[in-house]
Amino acid sequence: MGKYCYEYPRPSLTTDCVIFGFDGLNINILLIQRGGEPFKGKWAFPGGFVDMNESTEEGAKRELFEETGIDNVFIEQLYTFSDVNRDPRGRVISVAYYALVKSSDYNLIAGDDAAKAKWFKLDEVPSLAFDHDMILRVAHSRLKSKIRYQPIGFELLNEKFTMPELQLLYESILGIKFDRRNFSNKIMKTGLLLPLEEKKQGTPYRAPRLYMFDKIKYKELSYNGFNFEI
Repeated sequence: MGKYCYEYPRPSLTTDCVIFGFDGLNINILLIQRGGEPFKGKWAFPGGFVDMNESTEEGAKRELFEETGIDNVFIEQLYTFSDVNRDPRGRVISVAYYALVKSSDYNLIAGDDAAKAKWFKLDEVPSLAFDHDMILRVAHSRLKSKIRYQPIGFELLNEKFTMPELQLLYESILGIKFDRRNFSNKIMKTGLLLPLEEKKQGTPYRAPRLYMFDKIKYKELSYNGFNFEI
């Protein structure tokens, strides 16, 4: 059986990885400094061209590992970016993925065509290559929406954590400040947290109570969702 031959032009396919990292205080974004043209020396998201024998998700994970050393990350598909002039090399369509990780769990190692790999605070991100400024806006908007209908934090906080630590995570993602009492009441109504008899030691003021996530409830709400509005 002969192979089909298509006469119309075919665009190239790439992937980009938007990796948000929580460091206990801030949400940061992972960027690589491009080692080659186009946009040599500019910062961009890890990513690259998809091989013929892999899916876009496989290509995204491969490029993420090759350019930053980060492996074994659960990524979600974000959006397909297909503006005609988004890449000066030609007609290139990119499928973007995103993830939220605990940044201290990973040791960055720049490789492949990435000159550097570095975490940036969201308010300190430089102007990015290609259309990555727009990709970042879309990814951040998606993350802020997701945290309002799905629980986030199970792998970002210590196994035992305080209410202020959880509140800080939500505030850093949403970019707003919550009233302490309202936040506590709202999050407790979800049934996500198990109050412990323990208190955090080594604090200069009154020791705050420690909590754990209810694993069963966390899994249930991850699938079914909830409404978190304050």
